[in-house]
Amino acid sequence: MRLGGENGKVLTLATEDVVVLPAGTGHQCLSSSQDLLVVGAYPAGGHYDECTASDHARAPRLDLPLPECDPVYGANGPLPELWAGDR
Repeated sequence: MRLGGENGKVLTLATEDVVVLPAGTGHQCLSSSQDLLVVGAYPAGGHYDECTASDHARAPRLDLPLPECDPVYGANGPLPELWAGDR
């Protein structure tokens, strides 16, 4: 997968890898096996809006609150603290 648009970082993911992306993060599947599973989850009141490269200029700039808990590891997971360090 590629994160961050056309010049973004390319990652190779393996079985059982989990990627949690902040809202608005550009991402692209470059190739996959037939058993790939993608799950999208949005906070209450959130909605899905797919933007392509040609839509980039109109993409909203989101200033969302940090998640209250880690969607993978739960209330004591590292995600909120990791994301807070990036702000």
